[in-house]
Amino acid sequence: MALLSIDQVSVAYDKVEAVRGVSLAIEPGQIVTVIGPNGAGKTTLLGAAIGLLPWRGRMSFDGIDLRRLDVEARIERGFCLVPETRELFGDLSVSDNLLLGGYSRRRDSAGLKQSLADVYKRFPRLDERRNQKASTLSGGERQMLALGRALMAKPRLLMLDEPSLGLAPIIVREVFKIIASLRELGVSILLVEQNARAALETADFGYVLETGEIVHSGAAADLMHDPRVTASYLGGH
Repeated sequence: MALLSIDQVSVAYDKVEAVRGVSLAIEPGQIVTVIGPNGAGKTTLLGAAIGLLPWRGRMSFDGIDLRRLDVEARIERGFCLVPETRELFGDLSVSDNLLLGGYSRRRDSAGLKQSLADVYKRFPRLDERRNQKASTLSGGERQMLALGRALMAKPRLLMLDEPSLGLAPIIVREVFKIIASLRELGVSILLVEQNARAALETADFGYVLETGEIVHSGAAADLMHDPRVTASYLGGH
């Protein structure tokens, strides 16, 4: 059974449909990417899935109808979103930002302590900067902090919205290497990304979203060599 199932989902702002009849599925341990141009509806789809926007259609997480779960209940079940804006608390330290990520597990102090140690091991740079304010970090470090904070919630499914946005190419490679490594933790990932090449190189399966509709889908390796996808998103190479 799919961990996340999205079936014929539509999302409208006022009377304008930003997402129309989208269906996709993510299996446990899978990395799935949704690529497409700006304004295609990628972020809107994630907002609906996490419970921030109203939607029509059917969505379930681990077999549970998502209409029955509010945002907090989704997070408690291990369904997390790292938004494009990263939404860090700039005035708080790296350490405090991470602990806030584990808020839903606050009664498990031993588990939280272990998770914090695991995050610092995975992101040594955050360990070095644990007492610095989040606002003083570089773009790459802020993205690592956003990922680390999400991992504190012990996610089963992590939705990442444009994790490479605004980052230098060398940092983008590092961030995608980290995303691929999350498979070891058994975390499933739904990756929304404008950097189509990096996304398809990292993912198992991909969907192409244009003007709110899925126009192509398939194994990520196949999409990398699909002439329609290469012409539009991979510079034609």
